[in-house]
Amino acid sequence: MTIKDCIAPGDSIFCPRSHDYDYTDHCYGPDDDPTEFANNLFPVSIMRQNSAHSSRSGADDNEDPNESISEKSDDDQAVLVPASTSCPDTEGGTSTLGTIFLIVNAALGAGLLNLPKAFDQAGGVVTAVLVQAMLLVFIMLALLILAQTANIDNSATLQEVMHTAAGVWGRRVTSVIVTVYCFGSCITFLIIIGDQFDRAFASLVGSEYCHTWYFNRDFVMPASSLLLILPLCYTKKIDFLKYASAFGVFIIIYVVALICVEYATGDHVPGPIKTKPDDWLDVFSVIPVICFGYQCHVSVIPIYSCMKHRNIKHFSVASTSAIAICVFTYTGAATFGYLTFGSTVSEDILTNYNAKKPSVMIALVAMGLKTYATYPILLFCGREGLSSIVKDFFVKDDTPSKEKSRRYTIATIWFVATILLAIEIPNIGAVIHVLGSFAAIFIFVFPGVCLLQTTLLKDCKLSTIKSRLTIILALSFVVLGFFLFGVVLTQGIKTD
Repeated sequence: MTIKDCIAPGDSIFCPRSHDYDYTDHCYGPDDDPTEFANNLFPVSIMRQNSAHSSRSGADDNEDPNESISEKSDDDQAVLVPASTSCPDTEGGTSTLGTIFLIVNAALGAGLLNLPKAFDQAGGVVTAVLVQAMLLVFIMLALLILAQTANIDNSATLQEVMHTAAGVWGRRVTSVIVTVYCFGSCITFLIIIGDQFDRAFASLVGSEYCHTWYFNRDFVMPASSLLLILPLCYTKKIDFLKYASAFGVFIIIYVVALICVEYATGDHVPGPIKTKPDDWLDVFSVIPVICFGYQCHVSVIPIYSCMKHRNIKHFSVASTSAIAICVFTYTGAATFGYLTFGSTVSEDILTNYNAKKPSVMIALVAMGLKTYATYPILLFCGREGLSSIVKDFFVKDDTPSKEKSRRYTIATIWFVATILLAIEIPNIGAVIHVLGSFAAIFIFVFPGVCLLQTTLLKDCKLSTIKSRLTIILALSFVVLGFFLFGVVLTQGIKTD
């Protein structure tokens, strides 16, 4: 069966893709020659094959969708999509181990500090762990679906993946949502940096530290971020953070170890510990924190695009290993943190510990350093989303000089805006509830749309049981995603 058997002339399942984005920019520096790489790519569009991968302009949207499709078989033949195109090994790309660290660093962060409080709000450890286990099934499937869809046209960002699945407006809507989500995440990271400095100075200097201008968070947070974060926000590639990401992973492991040790050896008196939720709706209170904590779906496509071995086999190993690390880390920290303090646990669990203890002081400083390395990853994704919107509506003929100017301008404005808002919004709980609802879109809705569209392309008449079951799974993703988005957002607004 061919596509023409199911599609009338002039119609298409997907909108034609506009190749106005250079994938190789993410994996190659300005001095590298990607010619050999580009010549060996077989970019398979859903409705057509482009004559030249490097020729990308808005004119592609007017091409005939009924052109013949050139199929290419490889070891990565997609189960979820009709054709899979894996990139050849890229010299200097990120190894599988480096990819694991990048994914873990993108996922682990603010959610770790807020999860013990979420366990309390959800009704205790057992309830929260069960909810987490169910969500993890969708989280892992979503990562694989996005990677498979990215292989269709060698997408390098989540926006490009959604362009493949839903056309130009799919890309634009995704760009807006990614931009808003990443912007809020960056605010959260800066709030964490300020919290850690406050705790450290309160222990080292005294409770009156904030009256000294150079100890006040309104000065320390912007000044330190200006030195340690801003220089990392202008690069074109994301894989340069792989070494900092490895450092960040070990920092998180230290924080989790501290929480476990304090539970076993500390003299803390816990508050009431719940064994079941007070109301069944309380179960939903843990969902935004879990979604926010495990949400690496925005960053994972740029990370995947820079893998040395870009194929589903290596990505499956990397993503499964990364999520496994996150599961043990989050579950351990949340369980022992909640059992240590019970219902008296704070939104940021580190504030429950005595910062005069050297081990706690190290954790405060380490979390601050880890956050410095995570901020640029989210800024990178948000910057690309905003840049895509600007290009669509305001840039007709893009050039390298225009791209560089746009990249520097967006990064600078983004940085200044997040600093100002982080000063005015000192509570990470308020931000996480809103971001968690958006994370449900990335984890459920976008992968569901991708799976739905690629399945219809492979078997548009749904002639097999496998195709029908896959459609049911895809619709489950989409429906559940919108349901969780609405419930979590409403609950978060009412709570805050």
